[in-house]
Formats: sequence, structure tokens, C-alpha cells
Amino acid sequence: MEKRITIKNEYSSLDALHNFLKTTSTLESTKEYDIWEHRTDENGQMEQCLVLKKNSMHAIKMYFVNDNTVKVNYIIPNKLMHAYFGKSVKARRDIFEIVTGKIKEALLAPAQKKAFEELEAEVYKAVS
Repeated sequence: MEKRITIKNEYSSLDALHNFLKTTSTLESTKEYDIWEHRTDENGQMEQCLVLKKNSMHAIKMYFVNDNTVKVNYIIPNKLMHAYFGKSVKARRDIFEIVTGKIKEALLAPAQKKAFEELEAEVYKAVS
């Protein structure tokens, strides 16, 4: 699940958006290195993103794709749980990864969609 959201000019940096979310949201907002996609900047350093966490199983990460547009992706913030139930990018997967993928599709996908929509609503506060 991902979405691109255009936000106000006053929140057009990670720091400004982070401060806004810390003051307006009751959810935990942190600025972290993007370990989920391993994005790097022009200097080869790992890029940062904002993580808005509902609990240890549901969160979104966001980063700027241009000046006023933020890309929002659903993530599992717990690194162990993300390893088993997160989006697999491997070309070949073992049987355990296939089974957990089917469990995710059957059981976790509806809860993840609902959590994504709730977290996304928090980001939309920076639009209006």
C-alpha cells in the first residue's frame, strides 16, 4: 500500500513535517534511516524518512519525492515481524516465506489496510 500526498509549503521538509506530526498527532512519530528500501542520497549515505507508528505491527513511512509531494508506504516497524510478514523483494523465496506470505494475504491484509487508512488520515492534516 502506498500513496503520494501533496502537502502545504510550510511542511515541505522532513523536519517541519515531523514537528507538525509530533504536535498534532497522538501517534508516535520518529525520523529514521530508511532501512525498508535502503534509499541512498547523492553522497551514498542512507536517506531518512518519517515513521508514524500506530503500534509495533502497523506504521507508515514517508519521504519526499519532490518539493511538496510525500510518498507514504505501509511498513511493519518491528524489524523481526517485518522480516517475516513484510513485502518480500527476493527473486526466489523458500517455503517458509511462501507460507507466511499466504498468511499475510489471508489474515493481515485487511487489518493492514485499515491501519494504513487511519495513519494516512493523520498525514492529510498537513494538507488542509
